[in-house]
Amino acid sequence: MSQAILRKVAAKQVKPMFTDVRSGDRVRVYTTVKEGSKERTQYFEGLVIRRRGGIGPEATFTVRRISSGIGVERIFPLHSPKITKIEVQRAAKVRRAKLHYMRERAGKAARMKEVPVKQADREVIHPWTEVKAKPAPSSQASDKQAPVKTATVETKAKPAVAKAKSDVADETKPAEKK
Repeated sequence: MSQAILRKVAAKQVKPMFTDVRSGDRVRVYTTVKEGSKERTQYFEGLVIRRRGGIGPEATFTVRRISSGIGVERIFPLHSPKITKIEVQRAAKVRRAKLHYMRERAGKAARMKEVPVKQADREVIHPWTEVKAKPAPSSQASDKQAPVKTATVETKAKPAVAKAKSDVADETKPAEKK
């Protein structure tokens, strides 16, 4: 009974849809930073060297990058409201859960074997949140195809957070061109 109550409380604190990050991923984490009365979005890009806490509200991951020849590590709570978006840039095949040995490596010694990654495969609907399925709009031309159900997640977002998400989408459009 107490586990059910804990899960109910924890379900309110977790994000209903989150990006699954794993050790060995090269990620870009977009966070909102408040400076005075203004809010802006900045990103921290690096290698995920540790993931802990499962998928609950206590889940965290550590991202490491080299900045001006100095190693910088940040620990991010997976379900933090300050995190607006997580992009998995690259993924690597690793055989360990914790990559603390990467702290001593630099240059060619820090290379890892890359594996293809699809951002859509990393989007996960949290099992503790309620997801309501609604039927997709049917078209008369494709009677042979089975109707596809899409999932919608109902959450109450603060207006300031929703505004920040739209700003992030506008900022990332020019960056995607290569």
